[in-house]
Amino acid sequence: MTATIEAPSTEPTGRFWLANYPDGMAGDIAPLAHPSIGALVESCCAQYADRPAFTSMGKTLSFRDFEAASKRIAVWLQAKGLEKGDRVAVMMPNILQNPVIIFGILRAGLVVVNVNPLYTPRELEHQLKDAGAKALFVLENFASTVAQVVSRTSVKHVVVTTMGDMLGLKGLIVNLVVRKVKKLVPAWSLPGHIPFKQVMAEGAHGALKPVTVAPGDTAFLQYTGGTTGVSKGATLTHANLLSNMEQIKLWIEPIFHVKQRPDQLVFICALPLYHIFALTVNGLMGIALGGHNMLIANPRDIPAFVKELGKYRVHIFPGLNTLFNALMNNPDFAKLDLSGLLLTLGGGMAVQRPVAERWQKTTGCAIIEGYGLSETSPVATANRFDRAEFTGTIGLPLPSTEIAIRDDDGNTLALGGVGEICIRGPQVMAGYWQRPDETAKVMTPDGFFRSGDIGFMTPDGFTKIVDRKKDMILVSGFNVFPNEVEEVAMSLAGVLECAAIGVPDEHSGEAVKLFVVKKDEGLTEADVKAHCAANLTNYKRPRFIEFRTELPKSNVGKILRKDLRG
Repeated sequence: MTATIEAPSTEPTGRFWLANYPDGMAGDIAPLAHPSIGALVESCCAQYADRPAFTSMGKTLSFRDFEAASKRIAVWLQAKGLEKGDRVAVMMPNILQNPVIIFGILRAGLVVVNVNPLYTPRELEHQLKDAGAKALFVLENFASTVAQVVSRTSVKHVVVTTMGDMLGLKGLIVNLVVRKVKKLVPAWSLPGHIPFKQVMAEGAHGALKPVTVAPGDTAFLQYTGGTTGVSKGATLTHANLLSNMEQIKLWIEPIFHVKQRPDQLVFICALPLYHIFALTVNGLMGIALGGHNMLIANPRDIPAFVKELGKYRVHIFPGLNTLFNALMNNPDFAKLDLSGLLLTLGGGMAVQRPVAERWQKTTGCAIIEGYGLSETSPVATANRFDRAEFTGTIGLPLPSTEIAIRDDDGNTLALGGVGEICIRGPQVMAGYWQRPDETAKVMTPDGFFRSGDIGFMTPDGFTKIVDRKKDMILVSGFNVFPNEVEEVAMSLAGVLECAAIGVPDEHSGEAVKLFVVKKDEGLTEADVKAHCAANLTNYKRPRFIEFRTELPKSNVGKILRKDLRG
């Protein structure tokens, strides 16, 4: 872990990377202007009232509409007796209801628990129980999953919405197509659930009770595996998220020294808002800058996505390597006029140089790579937005952020030394929800978060990732932990032993491969895949199964995944 690369080996002194910041860029963010995300939303909605804020499936909410709708959610939640600090889960894709609900929860002084709507019942039950969620908002497409586990959780209020609930008359047609034509809504039964439209109607009556929310109060429980297997909630405060938003706002400003600032920035929100990258970059920064977010409910439907892209002059496009690659493999994408693109921001997983080069050639806009984790709200480093180049690094530390490369004993290495990337700054989480043991493993005594990623820093202050400390697999920007996959596979009667690793995949960066030793000779690949499909959401499922008579082990009997990676 402390091997070195060919680079000048000098001791890092202070925040030496500030010398490579854009001219005039502050090294630190200013004190936060708002004590809470709710206060920010209210301020921006008043400032930008007549501007469009969110558009989905042809329907647009202005900032005024958005403020009124999110207030109804907040009023209803308070009327149900939820009190400051109570957790409320949100389980839906990028539709208008999503930001309305998220920011309504925050305005009521409550805590948002983002849930991947594709979770299996097992995964959902763990998260709802761990968070102690008292209410849940879910799109009807996923209500059948909720129905299987909700009675075993602390959830008292389940609100079910339909795809068309905020689309006006068009919503009736959308719901018909979703339910009857595409058959995307499995049968479900949730006695006592409340329809979303009823919540909006009831929330229209009554005032929003003022709640004193301090910067250090919890805003989100953002679930992640952390650097080990069991899913746990990164406790993100209002200050964490607002700080990261301010850091990105500062970082984006130099773009407008080289490209003209439009009257209103148009963002593409293709990454799900339950993912921290989209939540901060699209949700928070979009609101703070008075931007217009185009919500894409199903970015996997590339032809439909390309049609949406053709309707607007897009300026800011956060995405993943896999998404950029998929778009460029669609023949109609090259026909789009993307001359308005100011920033393509790549995160969540490594951007591959061939993809970056092709994107720049196709769109005229470079992919600027950044880096972060759920635990850092998420952005910790980024390449300069004002330079049209792909560097192959994760860039410089953002303002008010420090990066240290440390060895296993916690010593900071000389420049060029390869070690663990450690992060300190106002965007670093308060800790893991109710897991002081896990928090202690990743936080150093001097306040750095140990990322689990291995890299080195150049003399210019740019960081390059070379490996991961743990066995974590990265599939399309989502963490997959071998322990979880293996635990699920081992619950299948015919499996004696198993081990999961990541293998290269041109579409998703990595894919899960599972090695299995049979207990029952009749066990088939189809059996294993079907069992995993029932218990793991799509990106965690093994794409490849290989049966072996034995697995490599250490002298104490530990399965050696590194030997399987070969």
